[in-house]
Amino acid sequence: MLNAKKLPKTAGSLALASYDDIFQADALPIHTGRETIVQIPMDELHPFENYPFRVWEDAAMQENVESIKEGAAVRPCIARPRESSGYEVIAGQRDIRACELAGMTAMPTIVQEIDDDTATIMMVNAGLPQEKILPSEMAWALRMKVEALCHRGRKIEGIDPGTLSVEILMAQTGKGKNQIYRYCHLTELVPDLLDRVDADKIGFSIAADYLYKLKRTEQAWLINSMGKYEATPSAAQALRLKKHSADGTLTPEVMDEIMAEEKKEPIKVTLAGKR
Repeated sequence: MLNAKKLPKTAGSLALASYDDIFQADALPIHTGRETIVQIPMDELHPFENYPFRVWEDAAMQENVESIKEGAAVRPCIARPRESSGYEVIAGQRDIRACELAGMTAMPTIVQEIDDDTATIMMVNAGLPQEKILPSEMAWALRMKVEALCHRGRKIEGIDPGTLSVEILMAQTGKGKNQIYRYCHLTELVPDLLDRVDADKIGFSIAADYLYKLKRTEQAWLINSMGKYEATPSAAQALRLKKHSADGTLTPEVMDEIMAEEKKEPIKVTLAGKR
């Protein structure tokens, strides 16, 4: 499970608005009574705990930086006060990085008192619309949101109180129930294996359907065996590893025996266009 911060929970319904919804032109004037946009020094803005997304410094980021340097309006981020000092960023981490690269020393910020679960859901909603999301990012984002929804213990405005957390995610992400669960399975992998899924060195299905069931010590054996034989497990091998683990018969020796097997090359058949 994720490490939950021990902060007081506030009352009220759970906000499910996305980052773009929050900043629609007519949705949030600069002064709303309780909310005011203020300039906060960059060194006082801290990333969300267990933030699951990477901030890519790609061509789109550089375009944003150049736009800010030329005087474009900066979209404010959303943050909440930390118990110690400074502020925890809930939405806008990518915008903050663009402003840093553009040489800004302060960031326009909407400061809100938000409970843990609501903050987690807002953070995930803000990050998911990104074009480039790795399997690990999607996995941790969905798991964090599932846990936040499970913790809510109160009615969400506009949603039947009996609705399951996964059903809410299905409606909001367009993903099927099994796909959401499979992504969450990836969070059971040790970092080294999850990195290999991100790098496309281990197939998503192999990791999400089989390897996640291995104990962490067994996953460490697998990493060692993969390096020893310069091989990655096929679906059939991963299934056998999963069964051995469930039976309590998986050992480093069994792992090596399976990983050392020579894989059969698929037979390729090329047909003429007319045929």
